[in-house]
Amino acid sequence: MNSKKKFVILTGYFKGESYGLLGPQMAATIIFENSEYDAIVVAVTNEDDKTDLKAALEHHFRGTRMVIGFSTLGGRPDLFGLAGELKDKGAITILAGPQANVDFKGEKDHDRFDHRFQGMSDRFTFAVQGPAQQILPILKSGLDGDISEFDGVLSKNNAGQIKENPPAPWEDQWLSRVDWTNIFRLKGTSFARMPVTSCQVLQQIGCPHAAKERKIQIDYPADLADETDPKRVTITQKGCSFCDVAQDKGFMGTVGDNAVKSQMACLPEQADGSRVAFELINENPLPRLDRIMELAEEFGLTLSQINLTLRADYFLKGQETLKNTLETAQKKNIRILLASIGFESFDDTILKNLNKGVTRQMNLDTIKTIRDLKPEFPFHFGYLKEEGAHHGFIHPTPWDTPDIARELDRTIAMYQLAMDILPPHSTPLIIHHACGLADWIRQIEKQENIQFERLGTTIAWWQHTRLV
Repeated sequence: MNSKKKFVILTGYFKGESYGLLGPQMAATIIFENSEYDAIVVAVTNEDDKTDLKAALEHHFRGTRMVIGFSTLGGRPDLFGLAGELKDKGAITILAGPQANVDFKGEKDHDRFDHRFQGMSDRFTFAVQGPAQQILPILKSGLDGDISEFDGVLSKNNAGQIKENPPAPWEDQWLSRVDWTNIFRLKGTSFARMPVTSCQVLQQIGCPHAAKERKIQIDYPADLADETDPKRVTITQKGCSFCDVAQDKGFMGTVGDNAVKSQMACLPEQADGSRVAFELINENPLPRLDRIMELAEEFGLTLSQINLTLRADYFLKGQETLKNTLETAQKKNIRILLASIGFESFDDTILKNLNKGVTRQMNLDTIKTIRDLKPEFPFHFGYLKEEGAHHGFIHPTPWDTPDIARELDRTIAMYQLAMDILPPHSTPLIIHHACGLADWIRQIEKQENIQFERLGTTIAWWQHTRLV
């Protein structure tokens, strides 16, 4: 009989999918293997009934105190609300994962501006920012005493003041194991184990593009711009201006080979003995892609498919390396899928304002190279929508003008981008309250005496009110 205490990590998910979630599942693995808690992950979709979810939690904890982590929520108000409701009923609710610290604290200067995002410190018992192993001494302490001195913890005292401790460093020993069977879905009023068909392997923490801080200038939104006197806002930024991960992690380097090898050994096997497809988490994967296949061979693992997420400039720099890697992959019968290239736009003004560090021409050169490469490796190299790829295309944006729209339409038609590159639906620009563009918004609010609406953790750049 399992005498362990119970710990549940709730995380956002999409209906009809079956992918694993590295961060939450690795955290649950660490907790299960190194504490007195039996931890599972529950993936919650927008469609899941919250009454059924609460009933399932009651059934799972069976009258014991609920200890529930919330991670990778995607700004969902329903899950933030659930956390507060459970906390009010006596549960320990913990905010963790990307942006946990800034979402717990709230938007910059929110105490002076009521319309800004006020934070979620009232919904959660405390927050933990950084590596998952930081939760272990907190759990060992019993959760009833003062936890405000532990690494990575954000907590609020009785006076309403928030204390934030710096996180512990990322260490390979805690990045080596994932139990991919510990993820569940809601089924009625209970939890059912969910088999995963794709996973992730962490090879790099953060993004090299976010390694260096620099000052950049961003144009005013089109609806506030003056063509005769163009205005710009200067912000200090690491990485893409819309990227909250750039603000959250920056660039923290690579994961050691032994840890990567151990992660691959944890990947579920398919019927033919090969490992399930996995996304290689590395924004600049091409220089070390050969090494992934070498590590698998050293461990006697048969890989089936490696999915890559990368930038156009990193693709161009590594294209010769990729060709050599594809020759090796072809011999080993491993498929390399360019699952997502962050093109984001095909207009230089928009790319500049997004601080992508690439140009329209670089994006087009990348597409030409990919298209030329496909016939050479038709079965072992993929990039098409029907092969499972979903490339980045952000639209609409605040800088859209009739001239930009016409030029974009012309580029899309001329280069037939809708045929194989553009996703079925574009992604509207999302401005998280802690990303670089949020600083841009706040400066415009001050300069123009306006207020942009806040929608949970995001800023509605398309909706503003002029103050009297």
